Amino acid sequence: MNRFFFIISVLLSFGANAQIFRPNQQIAPDESSLAIQYYQDGAYDKAVVLLEKLYSTPNNEVYFDIYFNTLLKLKRYDVAEKTVKKEIKKDPKSDVYPIALGKLYQEKGDVQAADKIFNEVISKLPKEEFRIRNLANNFYRFENYDYAVQTFKQGRKLFGDDQMFVFELLNIYRFKKDKAMLMQEYLDALATMPQLLPQAETVLASIFEDKNDYQIFQAAILKKVQKAPDAEVYIQLLTWNYIQQQEFEMALRQLIAYDKRTKADGGSLFNAIYTFVDNGAYETAIKAYDYLLTKGKDNQYYLPSKIEMLNTRYNLRTSGKYSVADLDLLAKDYETLLEENGKNRNTLFAIKKLANLQAYYLNKPANAEKELENAIKMPGINDQDLGQLKLDLGDIYILTNQPWEAFLVYEQVSKRFEGQPIGNEARFRSAKLSFYQGNFEYSNSQCLVLKAATSQLIANDALNLSLLISDNIQTPADSNALKMYADAEMLLFRNLPEKAIKKMDSIAIAYPQNSLSDAMMMSKARIFIKANDFQKAADILKKVTEEYKDGIWTDDALFTLGDLYEKKLNDITQAKVYFQKLITDYPGSMFSAEARKRFRNLRGDGVSESMVHFVSSLVISH
Repeated sequence: MNRFFFIISVLLSFGANAQIFRPNQQIAPDESSLAIQYYQDGAYDKAVVLLEKLYSTPNNEVYFDIYFNTLLKLKRYDVAEKTVKKEIKKDPKSDVYPIALGKLYQEKGDVQAADKIFNEVISKLPKEEFRIRNLANNFYRFENYDYAVQTFKQGRKLFGDDQMFVFELLNIYRFKKDKAMLMQEYLDALATMPQLLPQAETVLASIFEDKNDYQIFQAAILKKVQKAPDAEVYIQLLTWNYIQQQEFEMALRQLIAYDKRTKADGGSLFNAIYTFVDNGAYETAIKAYDYLLTKGKDNQYYLPSKIEMLNTRYNLRTSGKYSVADLDLLAKDYETLLEENGKNRNTLFAIKKLANLQAYYLNKPANAEKELENAIKMPGINDQDLGQLKLDLGDIYILTNQPWEAFLVYEQVSKRFEGQPIGNEARFRSAKLSFYQGNFEYSNSQCLVLKAATSQLIANDALNLSLLISDNIQTPADSNALKMYADAEMLLFRNLPEKAIKKMDSIAIAYPQNSLSDAMMMSKARIFIKANDFQKAADILKKVTEEYKDGIWTDDALFTLGDLYEKKLNDITQAKVYFQKLITDYPGSMFSAEARKRFRNLRGDGVSESMVHFVSSLVISH
């Protein structure tokens, strides 16, 4: 961060209105701007000529910083010392000029003389919060960050309050990337300010570089837990720290121990389980729900835990490798739940999960069709849920070889929810069905309509499908290759990934000159993501970004890479690399806004904003 950022900004605004601030002075309005431009360009010999003139005019102390630092850049130490001592004589009560003198001594290599000045200024601090902040700000402005820290710590001693100046110290430690002090400051602050927990997690994740950092932090948290075993905030932080290292079982062990120790109702654990699920730690989540179920039916989390455990088992069984026996048992458990609680709007989630299992995993699409057709007739279902049920039913009609029925329900939903996300989704599914059938022109016409959809995801998917079709129907050979690819996509829709891969591999043999390679690579990456083989998916996506920089899937691949590294591969550094590349190289992408948000979050910009306020006070205090 340039320490003159704010000062220069203010000076530029002064320069534009020079005569307002310096009446009766013979200074051209643009001299200030020109001097600052010279300084920023590193042309210090040119800048100093103008700055000396600007600074020498009465009441222009605002130019002191940039003039003084220009002298330091030029190593004109004698002039700088004479200038600063003159200001000390004019204003002996100001902290700015002694600190500037100390900075000068540092530049000359006389560290002992500088330290003597700095320590003397700090030792004279009164018990006044404003004076303490002002002195720390002045140290910061001359890049003496350690003395800014020392000033705030002296302020704590004067007031006898170790919780004062927490935010200021956190900002300086983060700016310095002082991991050890940042950890300690957050740990101390959380005791009385547990609301800082999300910020602590975001900031620490942005500066921790490897597992060693997390292990050092883990030891520090455990010391806090030993001193305050009932402090929930430290258990939450320890849980987060374990999760960052993918040590889910250790996280669960801490949560259960805390729940037992405090004789809690299981609420903290129940909420934490969602994090396990989000990270794909389904086995750990199931163990956690099992523990909650031991609290008995009278516990408020009993039924929610039973339901969520079923859903987690669903996620586990439908991701990666699974056996038909496991899925059949899961389907029976959903059926039992529906028998015990009835089929109604409150159990609609179970009906949909059961239908999905039957349709895509147990080879019972007719059963799924019947479940959803009956669900549509149930009373009390709101319009959105009804629309979604019809979309799901349309998908199953495709599986049962009833494409016209599928078109019909898609059309119903599209018209009922015209211009709404679910209506656009219905139109896109209709376009995909036409694509599967090889009706490329009609599919493309539907996609062109959807390019203006309010839902960015649908608009992006529609644009990609439209470009895919347009680029691959120029010749009969292209069209035939595209038809084979559509067949492969249909196999994926039917949840037959192995057959889909074989079909895609056969395209290169039949049509070696095809231009579908990047599309097929994206399809294969999605297959591996669904199978939880995230590294293999990442390797394929990297090839897309490297070999097809101008392709239609490159921005999708970059965003997916960022998402994988952030959420699945736990490599924040790589996640930032891919999000930033997307932002920089593909600013027009529909993913760029979300990528920018994710990048800033990973970088910890929420806390950086408070640093801006801290530094901006330098201009005010001068």
